[in-house]
Amino acid sequence: MTLAERLRAALHAPHDDGPVLLTEDVRDTAYGGAPMPAAVLVAVTDRAEPGLILTRRTDTLRRHAGQVAFPGGRIDPEDDGPIAAALREAHEEIGLRPDAVELVGSADLYRTITGFEVQPVVGVIPPDLVFRPEPGEVAAVFEAPLAFVLDPANQLQVNVEWQGRDRHYYEIMWGEHRIWGATAAMLVNLSRRLKWGLA
Repeated sequence: MTLAERLRAALHAPHDDGPVLLTEDVRDTAYGGAPMPAAVLVAVTDRAEPGLILTRRTDTLRRHAGQVAFPGGRIDPEDDGPIAAALREAHEEIGLRPDAVELVGSADLYRTITGFEVQPVVGVIPPDLVFRPEPGEVAAVFEAPLAFVLDPANQLQVNVEWQGRDRHYYEIMWGEHRIWGATAAMLVNLSRRLKWGLA
């Protein structure tokens, strides 16, 4: 089987009730109300040891400055759903052409504490593509080993007090890169989903 076929089969395999998938409760935040729809592209490189394409956001952005993230953003009215939005955002942010992505499927929705409901879209891309980061949004593009970021042993749970309440988030350290918050949580969800399918 190809990498895309293996990922597709695992992503869509029947699963049981546990472990519980992660999400954040946005009802008690200043963002309140209905979450804003967004989509990200989980781009997996097709090589013997697959990798995952991630970005580091610029330090000048209003939201999530300097954080590691998937390419992605809000679903615009003109987008034909989350897949189109994820492909458009990846093209705008890192120069990844939509026709270079072999779509695998959609992973589990994730609600963020900042008021977004994010649809991760999984796709396989050729290895060693040359990316063109959009300088206003993306400071760097890098590839992390898929096996490393999906390994529960590397997914550390951190507890902090935020706005007077105890908050919990996941953190994955790969080299100099700190993957945390919503991006790490979506990776934890993906690892659990793929584990169910590959068991």
